[in-house]
Order: sequence, then C-alpha cells, then structure tokens
Amino acid sequence: MSRKRPDSVAPDKACSSGPCHEYLRSRGIRHTVPEQSDSRAARLREGLRGGRPRGFGAERDKKRDTVERAVSRLERHRAAATRYDERR
Repeated sequence: MSRKRPDSVAPDKACSSGPCHEYLRSRGIRHTVPEQSDSRAARLREGLRGGRPRGFGAERDKKRDTVERAVSRLERHRAAATRYDERR
C-alpha cells in the first residue's frame, strides 16, 4: 500500500516555526498554524522589514481546538472506558 500525503494539517502553536512552514510548503500541504505572541511581537518590532503575517484561518483553528478538546476529554475517561483501573 502506498503512503498518502494529507491535504492539509492544523497543528497548534508549537509548530509555528519557519522550518515547519517551509517543510509543509515544500510538500504541498496546506496548513493553518496560529502565530505565537512572541513571534508576532518580533515581527512588528521590525516594522516594514518584519514582513507580513502568515496566512491563518480563525474558523479552521476553532474546529481544530474543538477536536483537540474532545480527544482530551476522551483520554481523561479512558480508564473507566477500558477498565484499566479496578474498582475498589
């Protein structure tokens, strides 16, 4: 079976570095990564030389956050669902 490349990814702020963006762009993968506050401050400090902000879809990030919270909630209740912990 051949490997498949995703059409798009929606990582969190931890993946907002330049190399991550460059890798995704070189592979032709669309991405929505929120900009970190310190990166934004540094870009604004540079003025015109700081460049423009990377594209960001707020609606898409809301959906990513909803999914991430749902997975976290499921992980919290994993012990009860899979019976890893015995009742005493």
